Parts: sequence; C-alpha cells; structure tokens
Amino acid sequence: MELLIILYLAVVGLVFGSFFNVVGLRVPLKQSIVRPRSSCPNCKHMLTSKELIPVVSYIIQGGKCRSCKAPISPIYPIMEFVTGFLFAITPLIIGWSNELLIAYSLISLLVIITVSDLAYMIIPDKVLLFFAALFLILHIYPGGLHIIDSLLGALVGFGILLLIALISNGGMGGGDIKLFAVLGLILGVKLIILTLFFSALYGALLGSLFIVIGVAKKKQPIPFGPYIALATLTAYFFGERIVNWYFGVLL
Repeated sequence: MELLIILYLAVVGLVFGSFFNVVGLRVPLKQSIVRPRSSCPNCKHMLTSKELIPVVSYIIQGGKCRSCKAPISPIYPIMEFVTGFLFAITPLIIGWSNELLIAYSLISLLVIITVSDLAYMIIPDKVLLFFAALFLILHIYPGGLHIIDSLLGALVGFGILLLIALISNGGMGGGDIKLFAVLGLILGVKLIILTLFFSALYGALLGSLFIVIGVAKKKQPIPFGPYIALATLTAYFFGERIVNWYFGVLL
C-alpha cells in the first residue's frame, strides 16, 4: 500500500514539476501562468495534451518540437523528474506527518526559483512574497518551527547574505539575499547557517567542475539559486543529524 502511495506522489510531483516550469519561466517576464497555453518558443506551435505529459513527451519526441523539430530545453524534463523524485522520497525521509505540507511547499519554492534562475538569473519577488506568506501560515500547524526561531532565521539569513554582498561589492545578487530570508522562515537560525555553508561548498565544488568540463567559463556570472536549493534540501532533510554528528565528534 505504501509503495502505491509513493508512486502516486511521484506522479503528482511530475505534474506539479511541469507547472513549476511554467511559473519559473513566466513570472519573471510578468506573464500569466494560466494563459495562453504552453507553446513551442521557436515556432509558437500550441502544445497538445500528448505533448505535455511530464518527462514522457520529451522522451517520445526525442527532445524536439513535433512541429518544427527545434530542440527542447532539457531543463523541462529534468525539473519535472526532480520534483517527482523529491515528492516521492520526502515521506521516506521525514515520515508521514503534518511536516509533509511544509516540506512540499519548500520543494515547490526551490524548484521554481531554480528554473527562473537558470533561465534568466532572476529570483522573482512575487514568488518569494507568496512563499513567505505561506511559510508564516504553516507555523499554525503542529511540527512547524517556533515563530521566534523562524523570524530570527529570516533575519540571520538576510543579514549574512547582505553582509556578503556589501563585502564582495555586489558579488551576491539581491534575489539570493531575499531568498535566504524566506528560507530562514522554514529552517530557523541553526539550519539557515548550515544552508549557507553548503551553498558555498556546492558552489565551489560544482562550479569548479563545470569550468573543468567546459560548461562554464572563469569569471562568467552563474546562477547561484540551484546551489542554494541543493544546500537547502541537504540542511532541511539531514541538517539535525549533521549538526549532532559534528558536535559529537567535536566533543
């Protein structure tokens, strides 16, 4: 029975992942997320229901538009798959509780900002404001952070990133700074600091790897949102165990 529920959550995640692609690509351009229907950016062919099946349509069409044969960005199926995967494994990590509502909301935010940051190097304020309000509301439910730790987490996240931006003379984008403030509402003080550490670590390691394999160039501006997203998931799912292990070794 549990396996069927996990499979169901994976399918739901795939569908939501497709929607999050739309949100991440349209909101920065101030376009409606409802109309018009999705179309090929090259030939403007209106996509049919058969062409909108998450991941599957991309594979069947060979990664190309059925009308003009222009290549389709792999970001679409990748983010759909990632969302489906995260929706499926989350209950296995944190259990079946009210915390799932918080976890899925956090995953939704991270997928949307990753898409928008990869596409435009922008993290939309409208998305951040929506999720900031949602995260505050979720504190009503059992399992959420204490509101004081939540607000302090937002303040610490915003303050540290702002300080880094000032010291680095604009090396940190305004969207990243505001994103850390919103993430602090869910993570609290301890885990937002851990998220900052892992963001820098992933950025350094993966950024160097991308330069080595030729995906990125030195001194080329890169979107930092995906690294923050990966770091946030690490801290949210495993942060308490990491902190306990660290202090266990230290003491």
